Amino acid sequence: MSNQDNPKNPSFDIELNEEIAEGTYSNFAIITHSQSEFIVDFVRMMPGVPKGKVKSRIILAPQHAKRLLMALGDNISRFEEAFGEIELHDQQETNIPLNFGGQTGQA
Repeated sequence: MSNQDNPKNPSFDIELNEEIAEGTYSNFAIITHSQSEFIVDFVRMMPGVPKGKVKSRIILAPQHAKRLLMALGDNISRFEEAFGEIELHDQQETNIPLNFGGQTGQA
């Protein structure tokens, strides 16, 4: 994939193989951090199954984590402009004891 050449989006090439292009479904994320990195575990929780399974783990430098936050915010805003507000349902507090020596959050 290549971006068009312009000052806001410099051109670069990204390879996406078939296996990765299929994607992996996740309905729960656990976010932890240390002083030098953010770790996002994407989990699949299934009804009636007592244990979720981490399907993917992404490790980011703090600067990249902040860029991801900004990019997600921008994309969510554009999505909601086109399709309406995303409503959040069933927001339960879940304390998960996975903190990799830092703070734990969830998404």
